[in-house]
Amino acid sequence: MIVDRLVIEFDKALRTLFVPAPTTREVPGSERPEATLSDAERAHSQALMRINHVGEICAQALYQGQALGCDDPEIKQALQQAAYEETEHLAWTERRLAELHGRTSLLNPLWYLGALTIGFAAGKVGDAWSLGFLAETERQVEAHLDAHLSDLPWQDSRSRAIVEQMRVDEISHAATAVRLGARELPGAARLAMQLVSRTMTRTAYYV
Repeated sequence: MIVDRLVIEFDKALRTLFVPAPTTREVPGSERPEATLSDAERAHSQALMRINHVGEICAQALYQGQALGCDDPEIKQALQQAAYEETEHLAWTERRLAELHGRTSLLNPLWYLGALTIGFAAGKVGDAWSLGFLAETERQVEAHLDAHLSDLPWQDSRSRAIVEQMRVDEISHAATAVRLGARELPGAARLAMQLVSRTMTRTAYYV
C-alpha cells in the first residue's frame, strides 16, 4: 500500500515536471491577436510568464504535500480540486511561454522538491494551520499577479488575459481555505513566506 502510494505521488511529480499539462478550459486570451513586441518587451514577458510557470509548479507540489499530510476528507478534496485548477494554470503558462519563444525555469525540479517539503510540513501541523498556509499563499500570489498586470507590456493582451484569470482563481482558493477554517498565520511566518517567494521570483526571472 505504501509502495503504491509512493509510485502514484512520484508519477504526479514526473507529470508535473516533464509532461505538458492538460486544460479543459480554453486558454484565456487565445482569441486575441498576438502583440507586436520589441525584443526587450518579449524578453520581459517571457521572464514574467516563466515566474508564473514556476509558481504553478510550486503550487502543484504544495497541494500534493498538504494533501499527503492531511487526514480530513473534505479538506483533502478541496486541496485536490485546487490542484486541478492550478494544473490548468500550469498548462496556460506553458503554452504562453511557447508562443513567446521562451523557456521554463531550469530549476523546476528544485522548486518542486522544496515546495513539496514545505507543503507536507504544513499539512502535518494541523488542518487549521495548513489551511491558513494555503490562504496566505494565495493572497501573496494574488499580490504577485497584480504586480505582473502592472508590469507586463500593455500590448501583450494574451499574457494579461492569462494572469487575470489566474488571479480570479487564486482569490477563490483563498476564500475556500477561509471557509474551511483557515487560521491566520503569525506575522513572522507571513514574512518568511514573502522572503522565500521573493528569492524564487528573482531567480526564476533569469534561470
